[in-house]
Amino acid sequence: MSLQGKRIGFGLTGSHCTYDEVIPEIEKLVEEGAEVLPIVTYTVQTTNTRFGDGADWVKKLEEITGNKVIDTIVKAEPLGPKIPLDCMVIAPLTGNSMSKLANAMTDSPVLMAAKATMRGHRPVVVGISTNDALGLNGVNLMRLMAAKNIYFIPFGQDAPQTKPNSMVARMSLLRDTVIAALEGRQLQPVIIEKFRDSEI
Repeated sequence: MSLQGKRIGFGLTGSHCTYDEVIPEIEKLVEEGAEVLPIVTYTVQTTNTRFGDGADWVKKLEEITGNKVIDTIVKAEPLGPKIPLDCMVIAPLTGNSMSKLANAMTDSPVLMAAKATMRGHRPVVVGISTNDALGLNGVNLMRLMAAKNIYFIPFGQDAPQTKPNSMVARMSLLRDTVIAALEGRQLQPVIIEKFRDSEI
């Protein structure tokens, strides 16, 4: 399947250390002909870290996609009925946003875009990045894995010796996961050895 002409919402949440892995995947979607609409949480917009300033990430997203960032809940709500998406991607999806998504809490532009997309029974692809996937957030992870129309970028423990509860998606599989989701299937295997990614 080609992504030419597909409209993809792309939401980023506050896992700042993961953006360098995600940005090249957004570029690939654009290069393949997809229209990518960037959406960010308030944390992405306003937080400056050693991984970069919020304003700079927003600017980069707009330059890559050619579209203004959707940065409010009000701007995100039309992505269901008025501006339907073929697919919504959230990558990285933090543990905080994952718990809210799993429990139907809509308090950010990204979560509103996901809700609006699911309302139309369109696929939502998530790329997790959370330090407690195998801890307290495990129940939310499993809830989303059992939900209809939610698909996971394959993920695994990124640092099992030092952070045994942490799991992160292999972002290089983002495009393949989107293709599979558009076909109504989950890319397999879902659980991988993320910490060996650099060796593959």
